[in-house]
Amino acid sequence: MIFKVYFQESNKQVPVREKTQTIYVKGDSERDVRTKIADRQYNIEYVEAVEGNYFEYEKQKEDFEVLEIE
Repeated sequence: MIFKVYFQESNKQVPVREKTQTIYVKGDSERDVRTKIADRQYNIEYVEAVEGNYFEYEKQKEDFEVLEIE
């Protein structure tokens, strides 16, 4: 399953909407995705599953790239 992760670059940053970034990560669950990116020191705001029509919409974006982290 693909998950969209909303985050700030540093876990010391206070979440500010204008600075929020996103990445797409392949994982089995939200917990799995959080574990895979834990070493990146991101301040994770939200993780959501991307599926169905939402997935088709996201695939059309220019910066759509799925990270496959082991």
